[in-house]
Amino acid sequence: MSDKRRAEIEAKRAKLAELRKARADRQRAETERRQAEPGPSSGARRDVDDLVNQLVGSRSGLDTGGDITPSSSLPNTPPRPSTNLLHGSALSPSGRVSRQSDVGSDKDRVSMGTTMVGMMEHVDRVLTPRFIPDLIDVEQELFELPQRERVIYNKEVQTTAIETETPRVSEDEIRQQIMLERELEAERIAQDKELEEESVQLEKEIEQEIRELTEEERSHILSAPEFLDFVEQSSKIVQRALNDGYDYIRDYTIGTEANGDDSEGKRVKRICAFYDERYGKNRSITDIDWSPKYPELSVASYNKNPAALNEPDGIVAVWNLHLLDRPEFVFHSQSDVLSVTFSPFHSNLVFGGTYSGQILLWDTRSKHLPVLKTPLSAAGHTHPVYAMQMVGTQNAHNLITSSTDGTVCSWLVDMLAQPQETLELIHAGHNKTGEVAITTLDFPDNETTTFWVGTEEGNVYQANRYDRAGAKAGLNQYDIYKGHAGPVMGLHFHPLVGPVDFSDLFLTASVDWTVKLWRAKSLAKPSTAAHAISPIYSFDEADDYVYDVKWHPAHPALFGTVDGSGRFDVWNLNTDTEVPIVSTNVGSGRAINKLQWDRKDGRRAALGGSDGKLYVYDIGDMALPRESEWTDLQKTVAGFIGGSQGNGVVDGDATRIVAGR
Repeated sequence: MSDKRRAEIEAKRAKLAELRKARADRQRAETERRQAEPGPSSGARRDVDDLVNQLVGSRSGLDTGGDITPSSSLPNTPPRPSTNLLHGSALSPSGRVSRQSDVGSDKDRVSMGTTMVGMMEHVDRVLTPRFIPDLIDVEQELFELPQRERVIYNKEVQTTAIETETPRVSEDEIRQQIMLERELEAERIAQDKELEEESVQLEKEIEQEIRELTEEERSHILSAPEFLDFVEQSSKIVQRALNDGYDYIRDYTIGTEANGDDSEGKRVKRICAFYDERYGKNRSITDIDWSPKYPELSVASYNKNPAALNEPDGIVAVWNLHLLDRPEFVFHSQSDVLSVTFSPFHSNLVFGGTYSGQILLWDTRSKHLPVLKTPLSAAGHTHPVYAMQMVGTQNAHNLITSSTDGTVCSWLVDMLAQPQETLELIHAGHNKTGEVAITTLDFPDNETTTFWVGTEEGNVYQANRYDRAGAKAGLNQYDIYKGHAGPVMGLHFHPLVGPVDFSDLFLTASVDWTVKLWRAKSLAKPSTAAHAISPIYSFDEADDYVYDVKWHPAHPALFGTVDGSGRFDVWNLNTDTEVPIVSTNVGSGRAINKLQWDRKDGRRAALGGSDGKLYVYDIGDMALPRESEWTDLQKTVAGFIGGSQGNGVVDGDATRIVAGR
């Protein structure tokens, strides 16, 4: 229905309502007028009726001989009907009653009343016997005395009564008033008829406009992109409000002396678990990240669903803490998405690395498909991309990506046609091939050129993007961080927060069931010969593959790990170095692949499971560090270094003291 047609129908409906209201008001006013001010014609009719009733009451009827007999003189005898008198019968001079025609007008009825009065007097004279008195002559002197005036006092209000006569209405006036009333009634009837016809026509037009849609028309409307976008956006708003979690009917006057909150005593609390059957079925989460601008948004990448051939191989879903039942955005890929990250400088951009080697860029302002992607050529990656990181500043930043063939590429965000830089990380000490199969990558804070990579062989290497003093671009061939017996799944440097700089410490997680703490070798003293660097401490408490490890962004001694048994462990080096302070079994016990703390204050941790669910946990007050945490960690790290030296695990840089900034 067009807007113009809809406006016309609404105008007709308004007009119809006004006409109906006017008719009702007119009828009500006419009724009130008739009740309050009776017309002269109706008053004249009542006067005539009263006069006739009085005459009929005073004369009960005529007998068959012409005598008028009161009804009270014949007991037990019903009175004779006086219908002849009521219907305007007249008596002839001989005393017989002769019937006249009925009178319809008011004037005839008035004349009838006058005739009946005269008739009654005539009948009274004719039927009454004449009495003839005897008369005699008498002479008498008459005196006319003045009568004494009698004064009568009345306690009522002494006013002069004025008798008023009802003005008699002429026949012409009555006829004119009757004609006027007929004309008004005819006009009202015509208006009502016109109103009903217009109402019927209007109802027909509305019925035609809102007719039942055919199946083809309905399917066309439901499949329109505009309609789908409207439903998608509006339903998201409704679901956000419903998932707000606030108890709108909470009574604050009761329950104040209860046993406290149910979560009291629980140091780790699960907030939610994001999952959508359409997108997460038979898929595993491969990587997760938090939005740098919106703390309620998180992103997760998914691998292939082998049972769904018609679905895209890779999925990236952006989840909202206020929208639990479905993702805020869903992006598609032609290959499994193995790594994903939000752009820290553009909140609406999401980058993903795929199994085929392509780097994809999605925009939340666009549809499901990527807005930019790298070509599948030798200029970029041709092997799976398991790690990526954005480095630089707002005005000068690059996306660093690495693949399992040892290739590290640097990309400009707005140009993915070819990489800005390409590095081939090759180690001459490898037996069969010189390639370094990179599984994870990380840059220390405030560092944009030097980075560390974890490999499938279990070693960790340091590499440079450019030539720098004493070191060339590429892999550092001499410094080898040896300690793991299996592929390194996670690597993370300590964040640069607090009064003491621990940014040279990093953690690694491996499938050998261990987490190891390392100190990065100083870049100012590059090695000139092969040198193995050992970890300063090893955490061997896990009972399965440890898939990821992350330092806490605010607490210096806190870090978290996830493993193949579905366990989430929180460690505090200042409290205990042997066992985690909190250990939680997540979900159904399936492996947890990734861990990521939120960027704001680190209270929430996102955990990506192999069951396709994204779990969000709150660690509460454990995320709040004390002022002494940094100095306590200094002592703990010094103890680690002293212990490693005592055990004979000494490297060329192990004696370096942790210094403040």
